[in-house]
Amino acid sequence: KAVFLDRDGTIIEDRGYIRDPSDVALLPGAGDAIRRLADAGHLIVVVSNQSGVARGIFDQATLDVVHKRMEELLREHHAPLHGVYYCPFLDGPEAVVEDFRKKSDMRKPEPGMLRKAATELDIDLTRSWMIGDSPTDVEAGATAGCGTILIQKNGVVSPSRVAPTHRVTSLSEAAELLESNT
Repeated sequence: KAVFLDRDGTIIEDRGYIRDPSDVALLPGAGDAIRRLADAGHLIVVVSNQSGVARGIFDQATLDVVHKRMEELLREHHAPLHGVYYCPFLDGPEAVVEDFRKKSDMRKPEPGMLRKAATELDIDLTRSWMIGDSPTDVEAGATAGCGTILIQKNGVVSPSRVAPTHRVTSLSEAAELLESNT
């Protein structure tokens, strides 16, 4: 079983298109929450849309450095990541890098990243959860067959085509919910 986590606004502060690893900052309680989820027997897998690659804002090497920084910060909390998957593709005129201008089933709300991780890491999607702060996270998780948890900021309810299994206000609250259900 796994917990799939969105990156920006779920694990780290959403600061737009992060190009500099020094801009990576964990959200309060995120490291502890991830450690608790891992301790409860979940693989921890990040799944993140990263259209900044297609937009020409940063390249994949820069994105890898940003992800390495996130992993370093999580290790300080003994919070493991078992996989980091991202979608660099974007369909449309905003995508200025030709190689990345295309529709992709890896881009949430499509479930491609979750399915790829499930194949590569031997994950049972029906025993897994998708946690994120966006309706696209919920839709990707539900389409993949996972339970879903929507993190709502400031009590704001985002319109969604798919209702989440649960709504919480933080990753810490989501970890607490899953701990009590296992």
